[in-house]
Amino acid sequence: MFAPEPRSSMPSLSPDGLRHPTPLDRALSVLGRAFASLAGAPPHSRPMPVRSAAADHDEPSEPSQRRLSGALMRVNHVGEICAQALYEAQAASTVDPALEREFRLAAREEGDHLAWTRARLTELGARPSLLNPVWYAGSFAIGLLAGRMGDRISLGFMAETERQVESHLARHLERLPASDSRSREIVAAMQEDEARHGEHARRLGGVDLPPPARWAMRAASKVMTTTAHYL
Repeated sequence: MFAPEPRSSMPSLSPDGLRHPTPLDRALSVLGRAFASLAGAPPHSRPMPVRSAAADHDEPSEPSQRRLSGALMRVNHVGEICAQALYEAQAASTVDPALEREFRLAAREEGDHLAWTRARLTELGARPSLLNPVWYAGSFAIGLLAGRMGDRISLGFMAETERQVESHLARHLERLPASDSRSREIVAAMQEDEARHGEHARRLGGVDLPPPARWAMRAASKVMTTTAHYL
């Protein structure tokens, strides 16, 4: 009898000679992107949508206004932390390579928002939320749950998330000090991107979520935004 040949420990190759990622590769990539998001070093491609130098009239003049701007931008930064986690989990959950690429593309564009809000926090002398690892972990779990419910529901979740974020940013534009034109320009650019992402998710086949799901999402968002305003 011939002994069975030992299974090769080498990773498999595709017909074009490229190595297929292993589960360990994917897990390390997920961890790497999580650490990059939390450390404020996500991949991004677009510069901040503001003038290169801040003039006096571009900044809040009163300490109370500056604190308000910092708190609101901290909330927006947390929202982008959550977006990175959600799209990372949804990309990992789908079995459709094309849809996985769509989630990755959305995450890259949201990475611009993450970089912008982090930079604006630094300009304002404000800090990111102390609970960012908690927000990331919770959002990742929610994204996995949405992804496991099927692609159409996952896309519907994406569309509803973007709709709620767009509404949230509109309220921030009303609350930001009129003198803080830099923060206002960043929020306005983010709002435009969120609307586009939501519409794209609907075109890809996202379904409308039932009212209880939308209410639960709004309640969870309220807890996050209220807490992040201070912590």
